[in-house]
Amino acid sequence: MTDLKLPKQLKAILMPPINNEDRFKIAPNLMPQTSYQIMDPDNNSIWGYIVIDNTTRGPGLGGIRIVPDLNLNEISRLAKIMTMKNSAACLPYGGAKAGIILKSPELTDNPKIRNDLIDLFAECLFDLGSYVPAPDMGSNEMDIQIIHDNHSRKLKTDKHSRGGAGRPVVNEGIPIDDWELTAHGLFTTIKTIEAIDDTLDLSKSKFVVQGFGNVGAPTAMKLQQLGATLVGASDINTALWNPNGLDVQELNHIRKQHGGLKNYTHDVHKIFSAKKLDWLLEAPCDILIPSARLDAITGKNVDRIQCRYILQGANTPSSKSIEYYLHHRRKILSLTDFIVNAGGVIGCAVERNMYVDHSYKQRVKNMGIRNYVEKLIAKTISKNVSDIYERMNNKSDAIFRDLAWELALERLNSHEVWQ
Repeated sequence: MTDLKLPKQLKAILMPPINNEDRFKIAPNLMPQTSYQIMDPDNNSIWGYIVIDNTTRGPGLGGIRIVPDLNLNEISRLAKIMTMKNSAACLPYGGAKAGIILKSPELTDNPKIRNDLIDLFAECLFDLGSYVPAPDMGSNEMDIQIIHDNHSRKLKTDKHSRGGAGRPVVNEGIPIDDWELTAHGLFTTIKTIEAIDDTLDLSKSKFVVQGFGNVGAPTAMKLQQLGATLVGASDINTALWNPNGLDVQELNHIRKQHGGLKNYTHDVHKIFSAKKLDWLLEAPCDILIPSARLDAITGKNVDRIQCRYILQGANTPSSKSIEYYLHHRRKILSLTDFIVNAGGVIGCAVERNMYVDHSYKQRVKNMGIRNYVEKLIAKTISKNVSDIYERMNNKSDAIFRDLAWELALERLNSHEVWQ
């Protein structure tokens, strides 16, 4: 246990635009709109970043990532992905992302210290009306509720849309993780691919999940219900592989225990330590589901990947050049993050619209909120995957990401919105 002292306050300090005088021009759609450092003004220590990438379609909606090895480049890349994700899904939102540096285990182990930090962070957010926070890796619905409550005190009302989205259901929020909305989008994607690809039979398929957490675990549960076999799973502690199948129910039961997947009791053929977790990505399977951090698949392991499809549960688990190589040299189709894992942000958009539109709120309630959200996710993602697949048939040199990007940019400046 460390003697962590929280700052008295945190401030969002606007960062200067990138100076491009010494290099060639960068396309405007690749540059973020605004970036902020989250700083302790007493000693100028950096506690995180906020990047608002684009607000063409509305305020930038994106999650708060809380991890130890956070940097501005990661948050900038993720903010761009949120722009593309929200645009492709026809949501009335732009793209943004925030990150808090996990400076001590106390920020996860001590609820009071954690809540105090989130409240300090909320103070920074209040003046940034163009950013809408949501849960992401390391954050949860209770963190968003703290931000909402902070803004409620300032606004002297709890009926507002300034406090983010993805709050607990008891507070009229849509619980992204509890309702497994991101996993619902991934499941919709692979079901759509199965309908397109006559050679893919999910009931006879084997799959690997890297990052058996709030996205990877429910995706595995859904695939198992169709008869697919989970042959590999990992968390931050260990990676397990058994070509005959792992027990998904037990993995889901132990994943939140101390030690996580290290507590698995059934047979395994290979166990990889925390320093060799990435080796699991090379396991033979039909569907590989990276659901952890950025850049899981790189030039270091691209030639050892052994699957037919990559279902991107994480944001930016690989780059465009890697996906081009996978598709055109390895015959592996990588299904792009900002199309297939949009289920969570669609849920956030529904929640936000219910705040401000009473007639819409009543219509959603009449259908059943969860039922409505799941149907909207399935409709949106299935349509986008099918559309991109059709475009690929007409452009033999393109990859899925190229045409996903094309689709998102078409909608970025349009007035088309979700229904």
